[in-house]
Amino acid sequence: MGRVTAESVIFSFGTVLLDLLSGKRIPPSHALDMIRSRNIQALMDSHLEGNYSTEEATTLVNLASQCLQYEPRDRPDIKKLVSILEPLQTKSEVPSYVMLGVPKPDEPSKAPPSPTPQPQHPLSPMGEACSRMDLTAIHQILVSMHYRDDEGSNELSFQEWTQQMRDMLDARKQGDFAFRDKDFKAAIDCYTQFVDVGTMVSPTVYARRSLCHLMCDQPDAALRDAMQAQCVYPDWPTAFYMQAVALSKLDMQSDATDMLNEASQLEEKRQKSARGP
Repeated sequence: MGRVTAESVIFSFGTVLLDLLSGKRIPPSHALDMIRSRNIQALMDSHLEGNYSTEEATTLVNLASQCLQYEPRDRPDIKKLVSILEPLQTKSEVPSYVMLGVPKPDEPSKAPPSPTPQPQHPLSPMGEACSRMDLTAIHQILVSMHYRDDEGSNELSFQEWTQQMRDMLDARKQGDFAFRDKDFKAAIDCYTQFVDVGTMVSPTVYARRSLCHLMCDQPDAALRDAMQAQCVYPDWPTAFYMQAVALSKLDMQSDATDMLNEASQLEEKRQKSARGP
């Protein structure tokens, strides 16, 4: 059984801080990857709707990153933690009910709380498949989607096209063949070759490799790829759906449900945008 040390407490504080900033439960093994791969706006809880100081948010994200360092000696001590947080406390002695915007405990509530809003549209076939944890159906949908959601995600110079594109696209093509034929281990290898070149970024490749990891009983790697797909395409419902499945496989059911709801809300926005004003 592990023992509690000052360094382990700092690490735990970093995980809690990042969860508060992002509005979702992030597995510690993925936390630093998530911080490195996102800008502040993409990392912060979307429910805040930008109502925060970017400077202070950057300070807190950097602090979380320091707390989550792998080597205990690289983490800040308590004194440094306090010295960073203290200047950010602009409001002192504020009652919790004021911060939360709720009535005082001795005051009757004027109206019952509003029910949690529900999506106005039913889940898409992808959403239904993810809610059922139907990996076979998800596979069929990803095959049929091909790469239509990757448009506009890459800008390449002529030099990059001539030097690297052929080998990279060949690796992706071989991965697509393996993915279609349900040879998921081979697909992982081919898609990894494509990703490692780094000239192009493809949310679809990350989503497909995420499913391959799920098929190979590797939910941790599946979650990491689904998060990378979201980094490339922040408002892509499929990335959120794949995170929901991976989180469910990791027995993080509450987070999986939240991610599923967020994906359905993004789909609803897409539908409204497609219909126009």
